[in-house]
Amino acid sequence: MPSLKVLSKKEDLLSSGHRLCPGCGASIIVRQALLASEKPVVVACATGCLEVATTIYPFTAWKTPFIHNAFENAASTLSGVEAAYCSLKKQGKIDKEINFIAFGGDGGTYDIGIQALSGAMERGHNFLYICYDNEAYMNTGIQRSSASPRGAATTTSPVGKAAPEGKQEYRKDLTQIMVAHNSPYVAQASPGYYNDLMKKVEKALSIEGPTFIDVLSPCPRGWRYDASRTIEIAKLAVLTGFWPLYEVENGKYRITYKPKKKRKPFKEWLKSQGRFKHLLKEENKEIVEQLEKRTMEKEKALYALAGEEFL
Repeated sequence: MPSLKVLSKKEDLLSSGHRLCPGCGASIIVRQALLASEKPVVVACATGCLEVATTIYPFTAWKTPFIHNAFENAASTLSGVEAAYCSLKKQGKIDKEINFIAFGGDGGTYDIGIQALSGAMERGHNFLYICYDNEAYMNTGIQRSSASPRGAATTTSPVGKAAPEGKQEYRKDLTQIMVAHNSPYVAQASPGYYNDLMKKVEKALSIEGPTFIDVLSPCPRGWRYDASRTIEIAKLAVLTGFWPLYEVENGKYRITYKPKKKRKPFKEWLKSQGRFKHLLKEENKEIVEQLEKRTMEKEKALYALAGEEFL
């Protein structure tokens, strides 16, 4: 991975002046990911906050070839582009080395786009899919998605008498679903740990075949916190065990970041965001205990798969 001094001289491939919200995790993730590529990049991006706010006609914030896709088909579109590139290369019509990266939110990845993503993974196309996971359909009004954690308050999982905890279901573990596709490289990352994220992008792009990185993408509006705290929130997710940082390369698990000190209490994660405010009420104490227990059990299981001691 290049030093910060070297990276500071590289051109940002996502320009400033776009209309993403202040503190949006998605723009930070994209900048970090694109800086990690040493080769020219072709980007496909599903409809969502990222696409809508960076490509307002007739302008674009992207300094790469950019393909806007429908909500559900970033993976299938980019797999077609990659197949065409392979054909042109075989015919001797192109000799340039190119990286292909697809970006999609959790709505366009966990839910609507999972069929296209699964198909592209199974076919073995040589590209990287990055999910910027803000845990709800933020672009259309903060509705729940299958990435929304249990207990989150969204506009379609509101807190009320029938559901005092908000969303009643646990979130889907898409990272493990991608591992089950036998992808040569799958990882979880956070923009709070930029070096870890960029190393994972660099590694994913160097590996032949379909690779996938799920990146937690804090959203000030949907998660309800001050926009200046995005990186703090991104780090807190890791330090409380909510979002472990790990990678799976050819089936081998590795924990890529371990807290240097004792893990922060899980309640600190809940207290940091307005979407969990209701869980701090006494009547929801049992739900919080269940969430904390499940979080720790999942992290312990990851450490066991990596053959490491859980501290």
